[in-house]
Amino acid sequence: MATVYRHDETPYPASGGWTSADPVGHRLFHTFATTRPFSLEGGEPLHNVTIAYETLGTLNADASNAILVCHAWTGDSHVAGSAGKGHSTNGWWDGVVGPGKAIDTNKYFVVCSNVLGGCQGSTGPSSPHPEDGKPYALRFPVVTIRDMVRAQAQLADALGVKTWRAVVGGSMGGMQALEWAITFPTRVQALIAIATCAEASAQQIAWGSIGRRALIMDPAYNDGNYYEAGPDGGPWNGFAIARMIAQVTFRTDTRFSEKFGRELRDQNFNASGTDLFSRFEVEGYLDHHGDRLVRRFDANSYLYIGKAMDLHDVGRGRGGLDDALARIKAPTLTVSIDSDILYPAYQQEIIQSRLKNADPRNRHAEIKSNEGHDGFLIEVTAVGSEIRHFLSETD
Repeated sequence: MATVYRHDETPYPASGGWTSADPVGHRLFHTFATTRPFSLEGGEPLHNVTIAYETLGTLNADASNAILVCHAWTGDSHVAGSAGKGHSTNGWWDGVVGPGKAIDTNKYFVVCSNVLGGCQGSTGPSSPHPEDGKPYALRFPVVTIRDMVRAQAQLADALGVKTWRAVVGGSMGGMQALEWAITFPTRVQALIAIATCAEASAQQIAWGSIGRRALIMDPAYNDGNYYEAGPDGGPWNGFAIARMIAQVTFRTDTRFSEKFGRELRDQNFNASGTDLFSRFEVEGYLDHHGDRLVRRFDANSYLYIGKAMDLHDVGRGRGGLDDALARIKAPTLTVSIDSDILYPAYQQEIIQSRLKNADPRNRHAEIKSNEGHDGFLIEVTAVGSEIRHFLSETD
């Protein structure tokens, strides 16, 4: 019996990442490091780096209305808009970004890029290696959140954006937003960090480690060399399980109980459901999320981006956390989800409490929700209200 139940019978791709053979959709591309290498934090060079990005709204004459929105672990550049050719889902923050919404594209020029190491158009493990044209796979160097931000800075320069009106992000997107305000303090006019942390905790690292172990133990992972495996030949079992593990940390016991309770999804052999392989509704929910990610993401990118999150520590090489946060000049909004078990509220409160810029507009907000960590994506009205108010305060 398969480890993971399929959502349907359509074969799984070896990699769900975007390729140049797929529809471009709304993606735009910026390529840099064509003559000189882009040096990563770990010291390794990358050549011919491409960052995929999307824009909404219009950049004004003095480029003062640009907002950078940073995505989380399995997000991409499609922050807003409908699904369609090149985009398998609606924008991941469509309730927050758009005309008349909290981040109003009638007023602001919004940029969202797929991170370095990603698989939706930016250079990452599934990209062709310049030496042989085959996917980098595990030859791709480790990237950090700082590397992602420095690559975004290259994009900002190309767009003519010297200073962001605001940098906004939740979860891993919040890590990028913090790094922006610390690495480039004069280029960020306002900082909004949601459901995130200044340094990954031991428990966050532990959860990520379990998921990585599940993925790499799939025999079809083949030391990362699965790209030519063909339909159903990739590590879809291990990858789906890794996502299922993560999905549990994204929600709450209360929400699972409300939505699923102890309801059975199927009863294979008897009416009581006491056979070994009958499934509860919550298991079907986890299978569904595993299935969806396998079809739209690359397993190696999942590993590399997850590692970047584990390595996240704004104080590394900067004299510690306090010295790093002292670099932030921008007024800062931190937002927590009160039921978040993955990035608990105390982590956002630490950021807010250790700011040294003494800006009276600094503020922490707590969203009450049963949705857990995913509340930053789901509670668009409450989260959007905080963002809208803060942008108005910092105009």
